[in-house]
Amino acid sequence: MSRFSQPDPELDHRLSRRGMLGVAAGATAAALLGAAAPATAAPATASTTTASGAKGRGRPVLPPGRLGIQLYSLRDKVSTLGFGPVFAELERYGYDEVEFAGYTQGSAGPITLTQLKRLARNHGLNPIGSHVGYYSSDPGAYTFAQNLTKVLDDAQALGLRHIGTAAGPFRYGSTVDAWKRAAEDFNTYGAAAKARGMKFYQHNHSEEFSFATDNPKVRLYDILLKETDPDLVYLEMDIYWAYVGQFRFSKRPDGTPAPFEPLNYVLRQPDRYPLFHVKDGESDPSNPYGYRMTDVGDGDIDYQRFISAVTRLRGHRLAHHWQAEHDNPAESFTFARRSSAHLHSLREKC
Repeated sequence: MSRFSQPDPELDHRLSRRGMLGVAAGATAAALLGAAAPATAAPATASTTTASGAKGRGRPVLPPGRLGIQLYSLRDKVSTLGFGPVFAELERYGYDEVEFAGYTQGSAGPITLTQLKRLARNHGLNPIGSHVGYYSSDPGAYTFAQNLTKVLDDAQALGLRHIGTAAGPFRYGSTVDAWKRAAEDFNTYGAAAKARGMKFYQHNHSEEFSFATDNPKVRLYDILLKETDPDLVYLEMDIYWAYVGQFRFSKRPDGTPAPFEPLNYVLRQPDRYPLFHVKDGESDPSNPYGYRMTDVGDGDIDYQRFISAVTRLRGHRLAHHWQAEHDNPAESFTFARRSSAHLHSLREKC
């Protein structure tokens, strides 16, 4: 049975992020105080055994210092325990980086951006990026379209190198011209981010790989790549959702074949993909999305192959950042621990 509890898990995922992404980031206030301590676990290391129990051989697939986690996966823990206990647990699990999905922590009390930055660094975690909304009908919304300066101010205060959105470029519709307009928006945000020493990026779901409604021969994702300036707009490939897109959109609306391989997008333009979401899924052709989301290592996406192919590119061993994610893990600390252990266990094939 699918773990997706809604008929459209992709839409449900985007809507559920609003609680984190829609909150103004610059909360004033008190430092973290004693939250309940989470369960402890042994740190993941490069010598961790594989899922089958055998020691890996050869060079680790995962580059040193490049394993992160999207904190949306741990939103339940952040909102109840606060960032401090969550960061302490991630440090134990062997994580190097964190990607934010909001800068507040619910019942754990307020925290300033300065405190948040210091807290991450105290636990050996590099704040690498953040997801913010694209646009809203509310002029006061914390989005790129409504409050670009504030979004970038906060990202700078946290020392982020990347600032992006998980919203699809559907603001003006699904036609070719609509996506060209959205690309213009993204170029604007990218120029503003670049002026501050940051990279603007967009994170995909599967719908980006669908076809333009006014020209079903054209894949929308290809418009985004073509119409955005590669010096201003970058992509964070959510690998799971890209393979869902492959399952859903390998045929055009008229039924003619239109196969694609997500990895090939990266290999053709590796400099455009500084960030990845490492999310896994168990193949299930009876599911309309083709997969059932799982903890990393429990699914059928070949991350040994995918990460190796990218990091073997000349000059790209340390050029990318790999963020573990699960939209709705059964137990979020368990997901984080097991995903780190699996990814650290992967070895290059001899």
